Amino acid sequence: MRRIRLILEYDGGAYAGWQRQTNAVSVQQKLEEALRRLTGEETLTVTGASRTDAGVHALGQNAHFDTSSRIPADKFSFALNTLLPEDIRVRQSSEVGERFHARFSASGKEYRYLFYSAPHSSALYRNLCAHVIYPLDTALMRAEAQSMLGRHDFAPFAASGSVVKDTVREIDFVSLYENPPFIEMRVHGNGFLYNMVRILAGTLSGVGSGKLAPGAIKRALKSGSRLELGVTAPPQGLTLMRVDYPEDALI
Repeated sequence: MRRIRLILEYDGGAYAGWQRQTNAVSVQQKLEEALRRLTGEETLTVTGASRTDAGVHALGQNAHFDTSSRIPADKFSFALNTLLPEDIRVRQSSEVGERFHARFSASGKEYRYLFYSAPHSSALYRNLCAHVIYPLDTALMRAEAQSMLGRHDFAPFAASGSVVKDTVREIDFVSLYENPPFIEMRVHGNGFLYNMVRILAGTLSGVGSGKLAPGAIKRALKSGSRLELGVTAPPQGLTLMRVDYPEDALI
C-alpha cells in the first residue's frame, strides 16, 4: 500500500461541505467516487485536512488516501481531473510516508475572507465574496484584529453546538488588504474552531461598519461570551488558502 497526498482546489457553492454526508453531495464524496472508479478499489476513503463547511471554497485543501494502485503518484492529478466535476480540481499529487496524515500532521492553516463593499452586490463575484452594503473602516478593522494575535482560549469563536474540548489556538497574523470594491482578510494560525474565521469576519465587518463597538474581540476573550462578537459571516466569502506541514511529516 502507498499513501498519496493531494492538494485540491474547489468551488464549494454546489456542495454541502467537504465531509461525506448521507443526504447531500460533498467534495469528499465526489473525490472518493472518482478514485474508486480510477483504481477499482471499492473501499478507498479520503481524509481531508479541513472539513470546510457548505459553500466554503479551497485553493489549498490537502487530503490523503492509501492505495495499492500502481499509477505513478504524480499522474493521479491528471487522471482524477478527467473524472471530477469542473468545480473540483487536483492541483498536485505526490507520494508521502505512511505516517503522514492530512489532518493531524498539519502545523498551520491560512484562510482568506473576501468582502465586496459596494451599494449593490456583484453578479460575477456573488459566489466568491460576501456583499457588504455599508462602507467599512479598514483602519478600525485592522486595530480590532490585533486582539486575535497570540495564544488564547477562543471558545467565544466556536459555533453553537461545537463539542471540541480544547478551544485554545494560536493566531500568527490577521491582515487586511484593500482593492476597492474588495476588502480581503487573511488569517493564519495553528488551527481553527468550527466557524471561527467566519465569526472573526463578521466581527471585523461589524466594527468596520459601526454596528459593533471597537474592542469586541478583547471583551469576548475576557468574558468568554459569544454575545460580544458579531454575526457569523456568509460561507461564500471564505476560502482555505493553504495547509502547512513540517518537512519531516511528508517523509
